[in-house]
Amino acid sequence: MQIQPYLFFEGRCEEAIEFYKRALGAKDVKIMRYKDAPPGEQGGTPPGAENKVMHANFRIGDSVVMASDGFNRGQPKFEGISLTIEALNDAETERIFAALAEGGQVKMPLTKTFFASKFGMTADKFGVSWMVITAA
Repeated sequence: MQIQPYLFFEGRCEEAIEFYKRALGAKDVKIMRYKDAPPGEQGGTPPGAENKVMHANFRIGDSVVMASDGFNRGQPKFEGISLTIEALNDAETERIFAALAEGGQVKMPLTKTFFASKFGMTADKFGVSWMVITAA
């Protein structure tokens, strides 16, 4: 059994996927647009969203992330959850943290803690919260 996050970007899904390709090396991207749904199964398509992302999935490392434009209501809200990336060394932790923080908001700068040589928290430019840590 696996838990896979499903992120709703409210109209910015394709932009987010491109960001994660650059920042995290996301790959194996598969996108299904609202217009790709069979006739009769497009009832939930938001008006004007035919070319928006109904469903996408991609890989970051060994993890699968799923995503959508949702109902295209504008600013997504990712509250009460954080995704965690465990990097192999401090240099990789610093690179990943900097890439995710670009255009976002650093919540806790990278620092040495009692549980890791590097740990930090940031929200990316889409509002997704991330914790980045060097593997023990």
